[in-house]
Amino acid sequence: MNHHTLPPLGLALCTGFLVPWLLVRARWAQQVPRLALAVWAASGAFFAGSVALLAAQLLLPSRTGHRLSDALFALRLPPAERLLHLDGREYVAAAIALGLVAGPLAGFARALLRARRLRRRHAETLRLVGRYDPELRATVLEHEHPAVYCLPGRSRRVVVSSGALRTLTPPQLDAALAHERAHISGRHHILVAATESFATAFPHLPLARHGATAVPLLLEMAADDRALRRCSRDALATALYALASGKAPREAFAAGGPSAALRMRRILTPHSAGHPVLRGLLTIATAGLATAPLIIACCSFPN
Repeated sequence: MNHHTLPPLGLALCTGFLVPWLLVRARWAQQVPRLALAVWAASGAFFAGSVALLAAQLLLPSRTGHRLSDALFALRLPPAERLLHLDGREYVAAAIALGLVAGPLAGFARALLRARRLRRRHAETLRLVGRYDPELRATVLEHEHPAVYCLPGRSRRVVVSSGALRTLTPPQLDAALAHERAHISGRHHILVAATESFATAFPHLPLARHGATAVPLLLEMAADDRALRRCSRDALATALYALASGKAPREAFAAGGPSAALRMRRILTPHSAGHPVLRGLLTIATAGLATAPLIIACCSFPN
């Protein structure tokens, strides 16, 4: 067996199966959603990279498996000279590794472009049927149901229905607008596209399956936390209650929606995020330090 396959195999199993199992059960994830989102994103990147390296190492014999790592980490050599040190089999292994990484990246690019086209079409419709309110810095759409949503990206704009203007008090409206602007400034649509493309590339993987559910909810919680810098907890919670039944296009972020009840409870329940954050960071750092010797031993030295 090529012992150089052990580190990428272990990392793939850890990030693809163990980490999502821990994250969906971690209490600190919803208390500090930005840290949890970083762990989800890092896990996806590490899983894709480890799968690519594992496939490449499986093609290489044990006696030369370390040469791929030597080529990848020999940063002192120029790229052209580095490639000259590989033989035919290693060229094939490197090409397969790059192909496995390029697949999810291509899916990510397609998801971004598809969502961008949908948002552009919706923005063109809004220019025809809506009116821009300079005081709100938002587009007002005539609709009886209360709804507040945003289109991120290049077509960025916040949309408020006339029903929301009649239903929400000024503090509640300010809270809802701050929530939507947090989505835009945070570029949350990029992480949504990455999650969707990852789930398409690895549909049966626990990391992709659980991430497709957890990441959108954590993004809403992160936007709530950003909005709370400008508004009170009561204003945001009551705004979510009033907008819970509101609907928005699939390519947009809505202030209400099916997660509103859970987020209201979270907003109105004080919590201290210090200790959970510290435990989460220590767990990640410990795991990284524990695997470092194994990675160095297996990837840097030949048999």
